[in-house]
Amino acid sequence: MIRDVLADRIVELRGDAAIIDLLESSIAGNVENILQSLRHGIPVENIEPPSAAFEYARRLAQRGVPVNALVRAYRLGQQQLLEEAYAECRRQHPDPEVQATVYQRIVMVTFDYIDWISQRVVAVYETEHERWLTERNTARFGRIQDLIAGATDDVDAAERVIGYRLRVRHLGAILWVHETGAQQDQLTRFNRVVDLIAEQVDSRAAPLLVPRDRASAWAWFAVPPDVVPDLSSMRPVLDDASGPPLPMVAFGGVHTGLTGFRRTHLEALEAQRVAMIRDDPKHPVTRFQEPGLKVAALLALDVDQTRWWVQETLGGLAADDEQHARLRETLLLFFQHDSSYTATAEAMVMHKNSVKYRVTSAEKVLGRPIRDDRQALELALTACHWLGQAVLSLG
Repeated sequence: MIRDVLADRIVELRGDAAIIDLLESSIAGNVENILQSLRHGIPVENIEPPSAAFEYARRLAQRGVPVNALVRAYRLGQQQLLEEAYAECRRQHPDPEVQATVYQRIVMVTFDYIDWISQRVVAVYETEHERWLTERNTARFGRIQDLIAGATDDVDAAERVIGYRLRVRHLGAILWVHETGAQQDQLTRFNRVVDLIAEQVDSRAAPLLVPRDRASAWAWFAVPPDVVPDLSSMRPVLDDASGPPLPMVAFGGVHTGLTGFRRTHLEALEAQRVAMIRDDPKHPVTRFQEPGLKVAALLALDVDQTRWWVQETLGGLAADDEQHARLRETLLLFFQHDSSYTATAEAMVMHKNSVKYRVTSAEKVLGRPIRDDRQALELALTACHWLGQAVLSLG
C-alpha cells in the first residue's frame, strides 16, 4: 500500500498512529481524484481537493513536522502510484504501443494533479504553521511574563510550556537593533546570534529565545558554573550575524533556578537601559557585572537629574571632547586602583609620570583637590563613563 511505503520512508511520520490514519485518508482522496480525472477527462483545476489532504497538512504543521515531509509524501506517493499503474498497463494491454499511450496519459494527469495539489496543501501548511507558532509563542510569552513577575512557582508546568529547563544556572540576555535600521524581521538574525553566543558560553542545552517585538528579543542560556561572558569575543559573534544594523546585546549575571531565571533577565534589562542611553556602536555588548554599571543603572533612572548633578560636580571636566575624556578615564581608573599611580599606569599601559600629569591636570580643571568629596567625583565619573553624551556638557 502507498500508506505503508510513505510511513516507512518518511521518518517524521513513524510512531504517530493518528497521523498515519489521516495520511491514509488523504491518499485515498487524492487517488480517487486522479482516477476520476483520468476516467472522465476532468481538468485538475476543476477538482475539489480532498478535505483529508488539507487536514493532514494542518496536523503536520501543528506538530512542527517540516514542510519537506509533506512534499515528500506527495512525491513518494506519486512514484508508488505510477509504478502500480505501469504494472497494471502491462497486465491489461499486451500491445506495447497501447501500453505506452495509456501510461503517457497517466503520467501527464498524475504530474499535473500532484503539482496542483502540492501548491494548495503547502499553502494550507504555511498558514496553519504560522497560526500555530503565533498561539504557541503567545502561550510561551505569557508564561515567561508570569515567571519574571513571580506570579507562578509551578516549575514543571512552566518548563513544558516554554520548552526550557528552569532548574539550572541561567545567563539572561537582551538583543536589539535600532528601529531606524530594522527594515525587516530580525528574528532569523537573533536566532543566529543566540546560537553563536551559546557556543561562546559553553551552553550545551538549546537556548530560549523569545521575540519581544520586530527589533528586540529576550534570551536565556543554561550555562556551567562560573561562566563569565568574554566581551572581547562577542563582537566577532555579532559581526558574524551579517548585515547592518549591528545587533546589540546586554547580559545579566549568572543565577540559579526559578529565582535566577527572573533575576538574570531583570539585570539584563538594567544593562540594556544603560547601553541604550550610552548608544555607542563601538561597545555593542554590555554586561551587568562590569565595574560601575550597577551604579550607572540607578543613575540612568533620571537622566535629566543626573546630567545636572554630573555637570555641577565635575564642572569643566564634564566637557564632551577627547582631551577631557582622557582626563576622566585616567581619574576614574586612579580611583578604582586605590589612588595608586603605579597600578593605574599598569592598567593603562603607560608611564607612571603620565598618570600623575593627567591626575594633576584633572585637579586643575576641577579647581579643587580630588580628595575633596572623592565619592561624589567617582560616581560622577562613573556616570560619564557609562552614560556618555547624555550627561556631558556639550559646550
